[in-house]
Amino acid sequence: MSVSRKDHLVETALALFAREGFHATGIDRILAESGVAKMTLYKHFRSKEELVVAALRLRDERFRAWLAERAAAGGKSPRKRLLSVFDALEEWFGTPGFRGCMFVNACAEYGSLEHPVHATAAEHKGAMRGWLRDLAAEAGVADAEEAADQLMLLIDGATVTAHVTGNGRAARRARRTAKSLLKQAGA
Repeated sequence: MSVSRKDHLVETALALFAREGFHATGIDRILAESGVAKMTLYKHFRSKEELVVAALRLRDERFRAWLAERAAAGGKSPRKRLLSVFDALEEWFGTPGFRGCMFVNACAEYGSLEHPVHATAAEHKGAMRGWLRDLAAEAGVADAEEAADQLMLLIDGATVTAHVTGNGRAARRARRTAKSLLKQAGA
């Protein structure tokens, strides 16, 4: 199946933004890398920010699908799936070119909470939290909302630590903490 010019443009932008950052990647660079004409870009996106939002939505879709798949492979019980999230993180942290969470990076570059890029990144974090909440509830955690907040803190903390220090073992430490947290919560 052939990829549309728009999809190719978003794919190229996603790869460049992940590698080089959002503000550091100019439209001309995206156009040169993708081989797409400027007219095609502006036919689909009114601004660079709209392209950034489209790239983040694609990253969200792919990352959450990958993480759910890795968690499902970790076991049948919801508790095992929750803990497998941290195994998946360790795998991700060890990939060549790991540069932290693209959504945290987006929030750092687009600081205003009202900015569409920042809001899109926040939507991703909300979707992740909702998925964790549902898994925690399935695992029998009495306060699944609180557990989801705590698990998100562990995930984001481990991701930032791995990015800043280059040490992927942050995922193992977070997993141990999550295991303790789930035990205390009755899962």
